[in-house]
Amino acid sequence: MAAIDWTMRPPASVTASTHTVMVAAFEGWNDGGESATDALEHLWDQWGAQQVATIPPDEHVDFTITRPTLSVSDGVPGRIQWPHTQIGWCSPTPSMSVVLVRGPEPEFAWPKWSTTVLDAADELGVSTVITLGAMLSDVPHTRPAPVFGAAHDEHILDEVALPRSNYEGPVGIPSVLLEFAHSRGFEALGLWAAVPGYAAGVPSVKGALALLDVLERVLGADIDTTTGFAEAADEYTNYLDGIVGEDPDTSEYVANLEEAYDRADEMVLGSHTNLVVEVENFLRDQ
Repeated sequence: MAAIDWTMRPPASVTASTHTVMVAAFEGWNDGGESATDALEHLWDQWGAQQVATIPPDEHVDFTITRPTLSVSDGVPGRIQWPHTQIGWCSPTPSMSVVLVRGPEPEFAWPKWSTTVLDAADELGVSTVITLGAMLSDVPHTRPAPVFGAAHDEHILDEVALPRSNYEGPVGIPSVLLEFAHSRGFEALGLWAAVPGYAAGVPSVKGALALLDVLERVLGADIDTTTGFAEAADEYTNYLDGIVGEDPDTSEYVANLEEAYDRADEMVLGSHTNLVVEVENFLRDQ
């Protein structure tokens, strides 16, 4: 089976005449609160992305971990849905094309998978690769989710003007794809939202919203988050307020997070201070 299955290709005249950016997000370990994949899904739907290719799961997915899915209606099974990597294409502005990549984080052959994705990027005229991720952190659900940047090139970090990630530890496929993209000459940027670790099982609307807000600024393309997002963010906050309020210890913990966030935020604005580090330092001193 081919490493990638093409279903269509955008006209060469279009891809050659526009600035083309790839934006990628993946389910799993890199997707705290499902923020990264929710942000990617919003882009796919709003910009009417068309699927142009898929990467078959055979060489990259452990089906006992990332299982195929099935819908049964009145006893009749539908088709089994296999966990492909999907590649879509859209053109949100006359001067910009966006290639969207979504799917589960692969379990096997990360270098080969990354090479396949970037080969597709080359074919579609991509010059910039942006990965989205979300990490579980000591941040409160009552505040906007902070977003941090990571890039191998100093000038990219200067241009996006975000707090810079200071992380050391295991990595997921967004970090691997970012390094491979940089090594092949793409402009490469990683965006990471920090979402509450104490609410890991609750999809973080605020994390997705924060990533979309930063992407709108970085891409210079309108991303409409007015419909549904404000109401969903309020519901998210109110829901967690109710749960946190039932336990005095958790309420005190969240109050400490809020105080640390507000103090650190004053230092983050206009600087490269890492808000999460400041919060952790504050909590350690309590």
